[in-house]
Amino acid sequence: MADTNTTPARAGIVLSGGGARGAYEAGVTAGIIETLVARGSRHPFSIFTGTSVGAINAAWLAAHADCADLCVGGLLEQWRALDLGEHLRISPRRFLLRGRAGDRLGRSLVDPRALEKLVGTRIPFERLHANVDAGLVHALVIAAFNVGTTRTTMFAELAEGASFKSSRDARRVAKPTRIRDVHVLASAAIPLVFPARRIGTRYYCDGGIRFNTPLAPAIRTGADRLLVVSALHQQPTGDVPRSTEARHTAAYPSPLFLMGKVLTALLLDPLDHDVAVMDRINRLWRTLETTLEPAELHRIQDVLRATRGAAYREVRTLVFHPSEDIGEMAAAYARETRHRSLTDRLFAALSTRGNEMEADLLSFLLFDGGFATQLIELGRGDARRRADEVCAFFAPEAS
Repeated sequence: MADTNTTPARAGIVLSGGGARGAYEAGVTAGIIETLVARGSRHPFSIFTGTSVGAINAAWLAAHADCADLCVGGLLEQWRALDLGEHLRISPRRFLLRGRAGDRLGRSLVDPRALEKLVGTRIPFERLHANVDAGLVHALVIAAFNVGTTRTTMFAELAEGASFKSSRDARRVAKPTRIRDVHVLASAAIPLVFPARRIGTRYYCDGGIRFNTPLAPAIRTGADRLLVVSALHQQPTGDVPRSTEARHTAAYPSPLFLMGKVLTALLLDPLDHDVAVMDRINRLWRTLETTLEPAELHRIQDVLRATRGAAYREVRTLVFHPSEDIGEMAAAYARETRHRSLTDRLFAALSTRGNEMEADLLSFLLFDGGFATQLIELGRGDARRRADEVCAFFAPEAS
């Protein structure tokens, strides 16, 4: 929820982590922008928040906020150009040798140089700063985890007149700054996969460790409408089938199974909870507004400002989930990959182990253009099927 004094109406986009699943986020964004542009509108966003791979997508979009279509086609090109042998070059030596190397800290399974090149040379950070200075970007917020303090730092580049209402939560701290490639790389530094990054005198890693769905920063910087993209396929409600439960139990001792489930719990599961909490608060607040006198509402808001740093008001959300299971898509894709490198052979082996439980891990690490293309088209299709809903959600409100 955001402060009641926020003006004017602003739309934000919230992009969470998920490794290679971030291509789905890019696809949904493309489908939404293409729908709006085809109906005579430009993109509606001025607030961008991201964690982990979502930080990469968010930084690109904010850097192109001056374009009617956010240059989303260029973002898709970056995803399609990924090569598994280059962008997930497994380096056992790096993993075994712990130490500091310049601005990096700790063991890493993957050679980080390809990701560094992609973020450092493909995202035009000077253009991003110009968009912020011109007010086209109201706020860009990138979350990263401070290794030393174990607090989540929300690096925020804010336009003139913009504010980031601080939380009373001691686990989180907001830090206004000029966003650079190191902030994005830090947010995307999955522990043991990529090394932590030094910013100033401190080291940071993946923001998804404690704060993967940055709804609060988008709201606290003034958003009243939020596009939220999840990379987790929604399972039917009700009891888990006995057959699925049995497969999970049988796969439990596998460290690869556990790694996949831990990444899912850290990077994907929190979003649904956060959105559900926001929906309950929205409904509660609508009820209070219709039943309480203005003076009583004012007293409640005073308490909220004192205890959480901001008052409440209703914030609308448009949420997307993949219509297909991305883990299953990853397993199928890996089985069809030609075994050209150590990385290719590893993924092929994982995909043919006899159960699909390693598919979650595959889907996070499958940084390959062919797989990204499949996820992009899945996201595009999911967005296009909801074209009327998208247009209604972002339609200007009557004054």
